[in-house]
Amino acid sequence: MNLLKTFVALMLVAAATTGLAADGLTALKSPHSVKVTIDRLEAAAKERGLNIFLRVDHAAGAQKIGKQLRPTELLVFGNPQGGTPLMECAQTSGIDLPLKALAWQDAGGQVWLGYNDPAFLAKRHAAGECAVVPNLLKALAGLAAEAIR
Repeated sequence: MNLLKTFVALMLVAAATTGLAADGLTALKSPHSVKVTIDRLEAAAKERGLNIFLRVDHAAGAQKIGKQLRPTELLVFGNPQGGTPLMECAQTSGIDLPLKALAWQDAGGQVWLGYNDPAFLAKRHAAGECAVVPNLLKALAGLAAEAIR
């Protein structure tokens, strides 16, 4: 049953990925507001025992300098169990860790949830054969699916 849930989550991610995303970024449509999307992602991460390192409200930051930005929030999360094996494959991958997810509202009002594809990160750091990559992909896909459900 757990394998079926994982497969469904991965299929949802694959189906929802958009061509609008930057290279290496998986972007999924969210039916929730930016705040609720990140709240749900944070709750799912905590439920799995992940550390929440930082949450950044970029729109609030823009307001501080008299600028307006559509809702945009970043969550930085992870744990050594996931990140350390990738850094063992390529220590420079530490620049991309801990993991991050960004929720934003586009000009049409659609909310998106995006995260770096671990395979893209591995390739970026010449660690394409790193054994932890599928596990990171599975974990991120599951978290994202839960956040946008």
